[in-house]
Amino acid sequence: MNQHKTPLFTGLLNHIEKNPIAFHIPGHKQGKAAEPTFRNFLGDAVFSIDLINIEPLDDLHHPHAIIKDAQELAAYAFGADYTYFSVQGTSGAIMTMVLSVCNPGDKIIVPRNVHKSVTSAIIFSGAIPIFIQPELDEKLGISHGITPNSVKKAIKAHPDTKAVLVINPTYFGVAADLEEIVRISHKYDIPVLVDEAHGVHIHFHEELPLSAMQAGADLSATSVHKLGGSLTQSSILNLQGTRVSHKKVQTIMSMLTTTSTSYLLLASLDTARKQLATNGFTLVDEALRLANDTRKQINSLNYVYCAAHEIIGTEAAYSFDPTKLIISVKDLGITGYDAEVWLRENFSIEVELSDLYNILCIITPADTKESAGKLVHALKRLDESNTETICGKDVQVSIPDIPLLALTPRDAFYAETEIIPFCSAAGRISAESIMVYPPGIPIFIPGEIITEENINYIHKNIRAGLPVQGLQDETLETIHVIKEHKPFT
Repeated sequence: MNQHKTPLFTGLLNHIEKNPIAFHIPGHKQGKAAEPTFRNFLGDAVFSIDLINIEPLDDLHHPHAIIKDAQELAAYAFGADYTYFSVQGTSGAIMTMVLSVCNPGDKIIVPRNVHKSVTSAIIFSGAIPIFIQPELDEKLGISHGITPNSVKKAIKAHPDTKAVLVINPTYFGVAADLEEIVRISHKYDIPVLVDEAHGVHIHFHEELPLSAMQAGADLSATSVHKLGGSLTQSSILNLQGTRVSHKKVQTIMSMLTTTSTSYLLLASLDTARKQLATNGFTLVDEALRLANDTRKQINSLNYVYCAAHEIIGTEAAYSFDPTKLIISVKDLGITGYDAEVWLRENFSIEVELSDLYNILCIITPADTKESAGKLVHALKRLDESNTETICGKDVQVSIPDIPLLALTPRDAFYAETEIIPFCSAAGRISAESIMVYPPGIPIFIPGEIITEENINYIHKNIRAGLPVQGLQDETLETIHVIKEHKPFT
């Protein structure tokens, strides 16, 4: 297929060249009625293609023309049988995956470090999560992937499992042995769903981890907007094989998608696919070279450490994306959040995320030696400015154990609840989720029994200034717990 073509974007351009008289939404009508300051900032071109699904422009809910052609080109580029464009982000694509394979009461094997959209999908579907604790990197204090052996054990313990969900790669760029996980799961005819939010680019360079489609997975939700050059909120859902009905996937995707689909987002997916398919290797290769050079410079500092390929070597850390700069600051005696704030206030540098021990910076084709050099310079200053807080001993890192599940997340979400002080909630069943976001990994979810360990871990993150989210009470002083319940077996 000719990957230089952009049928959707070209179709939009052809349409506006005809200068049609619009008596349809959006009401700004190519920006004519938009607020002038905003219109002048964005420019007329943006408003000209902010259109709606009129007949000449196809319909994402029933693609048969330019959208269909664009999705077929994307499927070919990513090695899928079918590709579906998502204007609901990768969260919408992830929820589509889970709802496509799970009915109420069905079991799904998932790593504990899943994104909050997986938890939402489990609540919507009524599925029962079978959690696997991911491997902990004790030096960095981050979770890696799940191992093939842990998946095999979970399947044997729960042979009625309907799906296995894998993160590939993690937010920090670490990938498990996905190909082996797929082989094991398919041996039991269980489909594999992949959260590929942070891996759109890995398909286009052999030095990066295998993509979901390359590893033989059945479905993958892929954030083109994160690292592939499309606009924020635009993603794709890839499908291959016949274990999951492509018609059911299309139906559920449509159910979860606005009928006012953004053609700006759709066009950006079409053009980003073209760039990845025709020039992806070169772009990724340049980013890899810059990332590796930047990492080397960071590791010449005294106390700041940037992880490299030494973190791989296990089934859970099977391969690594070097464009992710995992920068540990714990030996400085500060938290990742402290470092994030310091970089912002002193050098106007914004990082991807911070946690108790690290900051994460991402190198993409948009970065240059100049921008990377500014990061290195800032870290050098940070390294030199914290000599009074340097830790003389190893910092113990930990993550809490997975709480016991007393109710299905769906039953807990809809159960009768009461509000109690959060500090005294140990032993009660949570009706809410709570997480540190980013990355959005649940500390506990609806239906789980709250433990003192959970509470202490959350308070530790709060004291560090990290963004703890999920509770209805934004002060984090109270929590909704189950008033009455009937535990399932």
